[in-house]
Amino acid sequence: MLQSTSVAVIGAGHAGIEAALACARTGIDTVLFTMSLDAIGNMPCNPSIGGTGKGHLVYEIDALGGEMGRAADAVTLQSRTLNLGKGAAVHSKRVQADRRTYQRVMKQTLENSSNLRLIQAEIVDVGVKDGEVCSVTTSLGEEWTCQKVIICSGTYLAGRVFVGDKSYESGPDGMLAAKGLSDCLRSLGIRLMRFKTGTPARVLRRTVDTSRLERQDGEDNPIPYHYANSEEDAAARPSLPCHIVYTNAETHKVIRDNIHRSAMYSGQIHGTGPRYCPSIEDKLVRFADKERHQLFLEPMGADTEEMYIQGFSTSLPTDVQHSMLSTLTGFEHAQIMRYAYAIEYDCADPLRLLPTLEFKEIRGLYGAGQFNGTSGYEEAAAQGLVAGLNASLSLRGLPAFVPLRSESYIGTLIDDLVTKGTNEPYRMMTSRSEYRLLLRQDNADERLTEIGFRAGLVTEGQYQAFLQKQEKIKAETERLESTYLSPSVINPLLDTLGEANVNSGASLADLLRRPAITYEALAPIDVSRETLPKRITLTVETNIKYAGYVKRQLAEVRRQSKLEEKLLPEDICYECIKGLRIEAAQKLAKIRPRSIGQASRISGVNPADISVLLIYLGIK
Repeated sequence: MLQSTSVAVIGAGHAGIEAALACARTGIDTVLFTMSLDAIGNMPCNPSIGGTGKGHLVYEIDALGGEMGRAADAVTLQSRTLNLGKGAAVHSKRVQADRRTYQRVMKQTLENSSNLRLIQAEIVDVGVKDGEVCSVTTSLGEEWTCQKVIICSGTYLAGRVFVGDKSYESGPDGMLAAKGLSDCLRSLGIRLMRFKTGTPARVLRRTVDTSRLERQDGEDNPIPYHYANSEEDAAARPSLPCHIVYTNAETHKVIRDNIHRSAMYSGQIHGTGPRYCPSIEDKLVRFADKERHQLFLEPMGADTEEMYIQGFSTSLPTDVQHSMLSTLTGFEHAQIMRYAYAIEYDCADPLRLLPTLEFKEIRGLYGAGQFNGTSGYEEAAAQGLVAGLNASLSLRGLPAFVPLRSESYIGTLIDDLVTKGTNEPYRMMTSRSEYRLLLRQDNADERLTEIGFRAGLVTEGQYQAFLQKQEKIKAETERLESTYLSPSVINPLLDTLGEANVNSGASLADLLRRPAITYEALAPIDVSRETLPKRITLTVETNIKYAGYVKRQLAEVRRQSKLEEKLLPEDICYECIKGLRIEAAQKLAKIRPRSIGQASRISGVNPADISVLLIYLGIK
């Protein structure tokens, strides 16, 4: 039977969820296909949301009207802000998430969404007519006509699991691999790459002596990801501890003695693995001088004894996994519940994508998540939202959403992928952005909520809440700038803080600009302040402290934006431009950048090449 929909989303992982919801919530008829309804929103690797750079993405997803932050808040087992010893730009929220509850929350969200149908089926074919998608076909032969297709296949696409010398076709967590779609995509001219990732063993909590491990508790007053969730409710949630343990010389000996049995080092695995999340055997090879490596024992849920050992992923055989685990302090009698494994999968070359995440050669076909060569739940969700929103905008006849590097980490992520490509699973880090101080967690809504509202994804209620928050930030900033106190009031506080005294009156903002003085530290002398949420006072404090640096970065954004506004003709012949180096012409012809700004970021294109382009186009 022939059926129809406007948008078909393939895969219901973190990318597929956001893509489907972005379409459905903007009034587009959408079908979300998944290999298994039991795998929706699965966390096959670490049970957490956020982390360095990744936490920024979650706040940005929420600001644009996405779902990940709301769900993460609802299932938080522990919340911590990383990098508090560094500047505000790199402060990153990370939560331990109840894995199964997260899946249940996401499945219910999808089931209760208007304009969205959720179907368990494997897609094996994407139909294309006259360079544009027209249908998808399931493994059972059911054909669906459609106008847009978003591929969010995760690690399922031709997935193969490796444990020692054993390997077999499989998706993550023992799910079935997606076997038919890769050949279809190749026949459509899409270049596929082979990447690899891995996960550690899970152990039974009661068989680990956690009293011998270093305990790691969460923070007391976390700021939720979702704009509408209260700080009071977040603080009241029960918090489960994590624990820290270290590898030792005995652990390293077991691994080194058996490293030839690792699938990664025996030549069985050909896919490229993630540089920033290596297996434990890879760590020993790369960092041979290190005497120990830090591992984290993390809960998988509030109602399960299953624990995750972050940093201990491996593709070594099961007997070696038992041996090396027993060398860890407190793990001498630990029982493995799930063995560690590595998994290879097919993914697309992101250089074939437009910044909208639509394929250049096939109209209406989009890619998102690990299918685009990235690693991580947060990177996947961010891409899913962008792909879904752009599919919706196109169907509604509205301008596309192209996130900029200067306005979001989402923009940085996508620009890196479509401009530079990747030869390994791409992971977001704060160091990837040249505008870190502008792209903080606390101001994600200021940067993106207006965009989400105009695109139809941010609700009127969220938008009004955002406007009210901005008014409070403005009012509190003005109050601090205009409230002056005398030295007789200020100096006693400065003495207690070990700060140099003032000789004349100073505003509260002047005091707050001192590196060692915080908003809270001013409370004893700031008698006129009202009680405000931490999410407001944090932004006020950061804006005041870093005002000079922010001003300089904004000037750089304005300078760079002039290059972004200089668009390149779609039909330009780079090989015909006299004076352009052969390498630059080849790279430009392959990637076909939208603007001079994007062209300047392509590897192999230097400033002299950009000058030649500007002269050729008559751009000053």
